[in-house]
Amino acid sequence: MYETLSERAGNVVKLAHDVAREYDQEYVGTEHVLLAIVREGTGIGAKVLAARQISESKLRETIDTLVKKSMEETWVFGRLPGTPHFRNVVAAAIDQARQLESKEVCTEHLLLALLHEEGSVAHKALKDLGIKRADIKTDILDHAS
Repeated sequence: MYETLSERAGNVVKLAHDVAREYDQEYVGTEHVLLAIVREGTGIGAKVLAARQISESKLRETIDTLVKKSMEETWVFGRLPGTPHFRNVVAAAIDQARQLESKEVCTEHLLLALLHEEGSVAHKALKDLGIKRADIKTDILDHAS
């Protein structure tokens, strides 16, 4: 029941693959999902971010800075970059859909899951942009009523 993505969330996942290709990366990470939510533009996740003045260009700039910093740290400290926690985000989005009594996983559930995945690029980007999980959850609940 909750493992079904809404059509819009399915489009976000497809867009996330496109975004990953734009970055010449061979994986889909949380940062790609976050950019895809904003790029898709019609879901509650995108509307909540837009209401907080988060545009795709602003988000991309923040993500690019984080990715560049991560690559510099990798080079300087000899660490390999960690794999994004995409599966954790999908599992958390399913949990969010259950908690909010939704019949399918939607963009707002993905957004909440991204905010929950500490240490991911998407989580850091949202934090750098001043986005807080509690505020977003309130905004989402306001959209649902």
